[in-house]
Amino acid sequence: MTFKATPLPEPTPDLIAVLEAAGLPTDDLQQPGRRFYRFEDDAGLIGYGGLEQIGHDALIRSMVVVDARRGCDLGAEVLSWLEASAAEQKATTLYLLTTTATAFFQRQGYVVLPRSAAPTAIAASRQFSALCPASAAFMFKELPTQ
Repeated sequence: MTFKATPLPEPTPDLIAVLEAAGLPTDDLQQPGRRFYRFEDDAGLIGYGGLEQIGHDALIRSMVVVDARRGCDLGAEVLSWLEASAAEQKATTLYLLTTTATAFFQRQGYVVLPRSAAPTAIAASRQFSALCPASAAFMFKELPTQ
């Protein structure tokens, strides 16, 4: 499958609307260090995803596939693209928080960790410390070195 990933120079109203509709946090989208992308193919919008890099660690931020495109393995492809993008930026580990997609991320090689295992910089991020509920699963994946 071929799709186009378009970097967003700043959060767009469309991105915010899709994230809010999916129940994902939007309060800190304007803060520095976040990169968001719009994913689309010939059939239209697939969804959005983002990265927040902190040194060699990165957070997967607000990855969402729009309702009309779910169930077609597009999420796995978008996630793979985000992982490759993080690796290109010299990230060696990826983290994420999720309240609804633990099984999906486990199928993609992520492991659930106790929140107490979070690196200091990740634990200090707004997403970890304030935006995601304590009930969110904290997950980790090591990236292959390039």
